[in-house]
Amino acid sequence: MDTNALSEPLRPQPDAELMRWLQAHENAAAIPSPVWHELLHGCFRLPRSRRREAIETYLMETLAPSFAIVPYDAAAARWHAHERARLTSVRRTPPYVDGQIAAIAAINGLILLTANLKDFEAFEGLQVTSWRSSETRITEGSGC
Repeated sequence: MDTNALSEPLRPQPDAELMRWLQAHENAAAIPSPVWHELLHGCFRLPRSRRREAIETYLMETLAPSFAIVPYDAAAARWHAHERARLTSVRRTPPYVDGQIAAIAAINGLILLTANLKDFEAFEGLQVTSWRSSETRITEGSGC
């Protein structure tokens, strides 16, 4: 899951369909470690307040026990390096963290759930679906 899917429940009026999906899939879905970093970093940047406390509680007591956190490992680094080199050669260098997230999903055979399909459209060998629409995108593998 991308960061936007996991931060949506913190909105005053979260998307009801996504909320149902998260509850139904809590034992089958996973959080890429760079997404976990983004969530924690966003929380830790906030000044001490009730809002920060609520976010920390959500992260530590709801997300962490409910979803596996999948690491960015050597296989993901290889996939990411290959895709980054390919995309850089055609002047489409993606944000580094998006490449990490894509790599974790691709090498683990996972479907990446996001609201921003455009962020991941250039990657090959990746299945991405939007929680804001029924759109799914599947690309051919790159061989690495």
